[in-house]
Amino acid sequence: MTNLNEVACDYAALSEGLKKLLGLSGSPVAFRFAHTKEEIPAGMAEVSEQLRHCKMVSMARHEGAVFYAPVDKHLCNGGAWALGLRPLTESLQTGDFYFKLGKFSSRAACRRTIDRIPHLNPGETYATLYAPLETAPFVPEVVLIVTTPLSMLKLAQASLYEVGGRNQASFAGIQSVCADATAQTFLSGRTNFSLGCDGSRKFSGIEEQEMVMGIPAERLPGLMVGLETVMGAPGSVKRR
Repeated sequence: MTNLNEVACDYAALSEGLKKLLGLSGSPVAFRFAHTKEEIPAGMAEVSEQLRHCKMVSMARHEGAVFYAPVDKHLCNGGAWALGLRPLTESLQTGDFYFKLGKFSSRAACRRTIDRIPHLNPGETYATLYAPLETAPFVPEVVLIVTTPLSMLKLAQASLYEVGGRNQASFAGIQSVCADATAQTFLSGRTNFSLGCDGSRKFSGIEEQEMVMGIPAERLPGLMVGLETVMGAPGSVKRR
């Protein structure tokens, strides 16, 4: 069994490097799924109120908060479903929920989107763990970054530095932080970019000029090598 308290690599140094190179507002966020209560590191506090996943990410990013959230502390049903905490509600499954919000022309259009949202199996997650990357008391599985399009460009270039190819971003404009950046990144093992969604921008403070990215934690050291290189390359556009 993985020891969640062991240090797999120097995450504090990686966090500092990301902040410096990208000019991040806040910290990269370390995230991990806990499948049982025993996987939660000793002394780690439970979040004190019901919140959305995107808001929890924001708390770790801007407030330095370190905590875990079991199913009863997840306010958003869509986010809790995507993260494997509870089953999909009937209104989401049928397409009624987003159709009634005016996001789709029909329930069918909504259903086609819901059916393609990345998600873990309902009930396989006991709790979700959050912390700034530099102070995480657990080995992260996903690292979440919220930053500007220019910084995302550099991350996209860095992700191709070693082997090349193409970045494949997949998103729907809904469930951005929970499904696109977290669940999909965890399940695919690939980085993913998302534009954010109405919910995450309304409830978690993601700004108009910011995007969201999920990085598989095991890819982070290699990504940093690429990032340092491409940002120092001749012709690389610099932050103003």
